[in-house]
Amino acid sequence: MARDAREPVKRRQRADAALNRKAILDHAYVVLTSGEQWSLNSIAKGAGVANATLYRHFADRDALILAVYDMELDRLTTAADRLLDALPPDQALEAWVAELARYAMTKNGFADALRAATAPGTRRHADTYDRIVAALEKLLDAAAEAGVLRSGLDADDVILALAGLWQLDPTSDWRGRAMRLYRLVIDGLRP
Repeated sequence: MARDAREPVKRRQRADAALNRKAILDHAYVVLTSGEQWSLNSIAKGAGVANATLYRHFADRDALILAVYDMELDRLTTAADRLLDALPPDQALEAWVAELARYAMTKNGFADALRAATAPGTRRHADTYDRIVAALEKLLDAAAEAGVLRSGLDADDVILALAGLWQLDPTSDWRGRAMRLYRLVIDGLRP
């Protein structure tokens, strides 16, 4: 009987831990992309958790930064399927490139900390690039099948053409500029 009484507590603790982790990551994302000065203690306080809770999930600043980066990468790469399910392929591609621009701005917000972990030649860089290109390839194939883009486009080439997104200034009208860059590239890919 004691075993049954403990089961709900264990499940609740695991659910609480997952909620705490999400709260930490969500708050860290906001702070990291704002450019404000921050500490792990300020992240814990802003997320509404104790310092010990934060340290149980993230041993140091780099671990937290990389976890936020991975969260954003997951959002970007899973967005392709979600957008294709909800929108026509050309609109899905445009919405995804807007997500790609937001992702580029996220990286810009904590670029120094990410530079070493995601530098070209590292395993993380290769994994990141492969996942982004695979998501873009789905969108390009769907748009080609719908007749709004040429067929046979190489996602590697298209991502290189969109590389200007990483040069945008996050303090400027980066959203508007990203869409102008997108339209310039996509106009060259139409049939």
